[in-house]
Amino acid sequence: MDRSSKSLMESIISPIEVVEECQIAPCCDSPESATKFSLPLTFFDIIWLKFNPSERVYFYQPTESSSSPEFFYRVILPKLKQSLSVTLCHFLPLAGRLTWPSHASKPSIHYVPNDTVSLTVAESDADFNRLSSNDIRDTIESRPYVPELQIADSTSPVIALQITLFPDSGYSIGYSTHHATLDGRSITLFMKAWAHICREPESDLPQELTPSFDRTVVKDPEGLDMVYSNHWIEISKTLAPDTDPRSVKPFPGESITKSKLFRATFVLTGEDIKRLRDWVLSIETIVDQLRLSSFVLTYAYTLVCIVESMGEEKVSWVHFIFASDCRTRLDSHSIPKNYFGNCIYGYDGFVDAKALMDKNGVILMAKKISELVKEANCCGLEGAKEALEKWTSGKPKTLTIGIAGSPRFELYEVDFGWGRPKKVEVISIDKNRGIAMERSRDGDGGIEVGVVLEKHEMEVFASLFVNGLKELHY
Repeated sequence: MDRSSKSLMESIISPIEVVEECQIAPCCDSPESATKFSLPLTFFDIIWLKFNPSERVYFYQPTESSSSPEFFYRVILPKLKQSLSVTLCHFLPLAGRLTWPSHASKPSIHYVPNDTVSLTVAESDADFNRLSSNDIRDTIESRPYVPELQIADSTSPVIALQITLFPDSGYSIGYSTHHATLDGRSITLFMKAWAHICREPESDLPQELTPSFDRTVVKDPEGLDMVYSNHWIEISKTLAPDTDPRSVKPFPGESITKSKLFRATFVLTGEDIKRLRDWVLSIETIVDQLRLSSFVLTYAYTLVCIVESMGEEKVSWVHFIFASDCRTRLDSHSIPKNYFGNCIYGYDGFVDAKALMDKNGVILMAKKISELVKEANCCGLEGAKEALEKWTSGKPKTLTIGIAGSPRFELYEVDFGWGRPKKVEVISIDKNRGIAMERSRDGDGGIEVGVVLEKHEMEVFASLFVNGLKELHY
């Protein structure tokens, strides 16, 4: 590699300069903040213990007068820091640590007074518009804008945050969270609460943005918390024999720097989804058994395009999985919408990849996903004891595709006072090649889809995805 190529690669991999590493403490006088406490994990948390951290970045492009470095350091950054400190008073467990001591049967979150959240402040000379676009680019380019969660064997922060200034262009807010501590709805609740307090510092936090940490609302008569804890202990002895089996470290994902993966965002507009639904209904006769929601259609269409882009030589079976929010769906009892932690359960199935490459592959996939959605809407936990064992053992040449995010989160409503995000992106799908979903910023009922593939696969996928939608409009 010549010097110019090496310099270009270094600028892509590390285009940021760290300005400040700081610790943000909760700023409040509540009795809880002065008292240490422990928050036990439930089976909804423990099932995700060894999954990779969840990482997301919000890109903001304020008005020209608000995007200068002087305004950022004088106004925006101080307000973000101060409102974060106040917000943490309502979300004290975020300042705590996930631990699994050798004497404990399962992990828990521990908070002690003066615990803090790590916040990195950085500057970047990278192309803000490129990073916040839907364009195809190397996954390495987006990595610098989410902080690394410093996870040790027996302990981990719950969250780490990073604010990055792109001088005269905009700024980003990225986070990394341990998957066993909170789910997408919970982290979105925190981000919306932080934005609200930053935007309206004199107002009280609305009830719908105030978290509930009551673990007694999660019933576990079958002892799934211990089933999952023991499963991770046993599988760790095989997959990570050199570590403590009670380690809270996730199992390694794909090697980001060696796998040559690329990311891009594609959009299904509201009109695209309507036409896709009409097409399915024009062919499928048993329509009363299908739930052709925007989620089902988007997942089915995207997954089929991915399988076709990879080809039969790589994929024989497709293992599809998505997580359903169980807060208001459990048969036995209800859990508040503002419950903070994990309250999601995964639903999955297998399908022959060759069948998806048929001209009606999207319809077949929509049927399969629709069947799972019916089960998820009741939040049935049948087979829960064997779930982890099934997820961690697969067939040869199996492509596992899961969903990160949800169109229901409305991430583009997270406004700190200088406008809505220009782009929100799930970074962590580069470790498992999942699909990210979010409601379109345009508000037309469409859905943004983030995918990660090898370069030639991405090129084929883009052609299939775009041209397939064009055909629906003729």
